[in-house]
Amino acid sequence: MTYSTRMRSAVCLAALIAGSAANADVTAAQVWEDWKAQLALYGEENVTIGAEESSSGVLTVRDLSVRAADDEVTAEVSIAAITFNEQSDGSVRVTMDDSYPVVITGNDGVVITVNVSQQNMEMVVSGDADALDYDITADVYKIAFQDVVDGDVTYTGDAEIAMNDVDLTYQTVVADMRDISYGGSIASVDVLVDFQIPGGNGEYVTGGGKMVGLSTQAAMSVPLDANFEDPDTLINDGFAVAGGYTIDSADYVFDVNADGDQASGSISMGASNLTGEMNSSRVGYASKTNDIAMNFLSGDFPLPIELSLAQYGINFQMPTGAVGESSDFALGFDLIDLNISDTIWNLFDAGNVLPRDPATIQLALSGKAKALFDVFDPAQQDAMNSAEMPFELESVTLDTLNVDAAGAKLTGDGAFTFDNSDMQSFAPMPRPEGAASIEITGFNRLLDNLVAMGLVPEQDVMGARMMVGMFARSTGDDQMETSVEILPNGQVNVNGNRIR
Repeated sequence: MTYSTRMRSAVCLAALIAGSAANADVTAAQVWEDWKAQLALYGEENVTIGAEESSSGVLTVRDLSVRAADDEVTAEVSIAAITFNEQSDGSVRVTMDDSYPVVITGNDGVVITVNVSQQNMEMVVSGDADALDYDITADVYKIAFQDVVDGDVTYTGDAEIAMNDVDLTYQTVVADMRDISYGGSIASVDVLVDFQIPGGNGEYVTGGGKMVGLSTQAAMSVPLDANFEDPDTLINDGFAVAGGYTIDSADYVFDVNADGDQASGSISMGASNLTGEMNSSRVGYASKTNDIAMNFLSGDFPLPIELSLAQYGINFQMPTGAVGESSDFALGFDLIDLNISDTIWNLFDAGNVLPRDPATIQLALSGKAKALFDVFDPAQQDAMNSAEMPFELESVTLDTLNVDAAGAKLTGDGAFTFDNSDMQSFAPMPRPEGAASIEITGFNRLLDNLVAMGLVPEQDVMGARMMVGMFARSTGDDQMETSVEILPNGQVNVNGNRIR
C-alpha cells in the first residue's frame, strides 16, 4: 500500500482498539462522535454506516464499513454491530463483534480475506468530549488468514498473529490539533504460518514464532482537517508522530520447500527496542537487538550456516525542515561480537591461520547541518531534486570507529567544522577545520596471514605496507597511528608533517 494509505490505516486502527481513566462523565454519543471524527480520516466516501440506534444510554451502530484504497489494492473492514453503553460511574463501555472480516482486493481480481477476532475484550472510555481516555484489555487479539480467491480457485492455509494478555491505554485530546497517545503491554505474540502451495506437488511454507514481553508507546498529532491523500501537506500542517516498543525476547523457526528449493532455520533474539519519530523538523529511527543466534540450512548451500551476535543496532537522524536553521544529524551502526561457526570458517581458512575471535564493527557520526529546502513542502520538491546537496554541512564528529576482526583492530575519532563561505579551498566541499586520529593494531600480521593463506600475492602486500607506511607512524609492536589536522588557513598536517 502507499505511504498515505498506511498512515491513514495506522491512525484509524488505533482509534478502534485503544486508553486511561478520568473523572468527568462522558456519554455514548460523545464517544461515537470521537470515533466518527477519526474514521473521517479515511474520507467520508469510504465510511458507510447502516444505522445508529439510541435508547436509554445505549447507542448501537450497525453495519459499519471502512474502506481504504491505493493504486494496487482496496481493503475493507466490516463490523456488524458496535455498542456504546453508558455506565453508572460516568464511563462508556464499548463492545463489538467477537470477530469481523477484512477483505483485500487487488486490481488483478485476487481477493484475500483475513479475520480479526478478540477474546474477552473490555473497552472502557472515560473523560469528556474533548479529552477521551480508553482502557482496553483482552485475553487474545488475533488476526488470522482465511483464504485467497483467484478466479475459480480458492487457496486456504494457516497464518495468524495472536496477541495475548493485551493491556493498552489510549487517549485523544481535541484542541487546535487532535493529539493521540497510547501505551501498554502485551504479554506475548504468537506467529504461525502453514501453507501447502497449490499445484506445488507437496511444496509448502511453514513457520512460527513467539515474542515475549512487548511494551509499546507512541504519541501523534493530527490536523483536524487532515488530508492523508497528500502526506507532504499533512506534515507541513503539523502532523507529527513519535514512539516505539521494547521486546524481552523472541524466537522464530521456518521450513520452506518451494520452486524446487528447500530452506529451514531458526532465529532467536534477546532484548530489543525500536524508536522512531517524524515531524516537520526531523526524521529519526533507532533500533537495537541483543543476543542474536541464527541457524540456516539450504539446498543451495551444502553446509549449515550458524552465527551469533552480541548486539546489532542502527540509528539515524536527519533534519527535514526549518530552512536556514542548524539541526542535529546522526548516523550509527553497531555489529558487536559476531561469531561464525568453524564450518564456515573452514571454507576459506582450512588451515586455521586467521584468529577466529568474535568480530566487531562500530561506527557513529554526529553533527549539525542546515536544511536548504523543506523536504515536505511540495513547492520545493523540484528545486530540491535538482540541487547537488539539499543540506549545508556545518560540523561532523566521528564519535566511534571500532573495527576488530581477523586479528586486526582499527579505532579512531575526530571532529571537523566547515566554512561554507569558502567553497574554493577544498572544492567542491566547504573548507574543513579540525583533527582526526586513527590507530591500527595487527595490520602487518593480518597481511602475513593473508599471504600464508594464498589469498593475496606477496608483491601486492609490499605495496600495501609502503602505502600505509607513508601516512602512519609506528607506536609499538605492529601498532600504527596516523593523525590529520586541518588548520584555519587550509594547511593540512599528517602526523605533524605539512602536506598541503
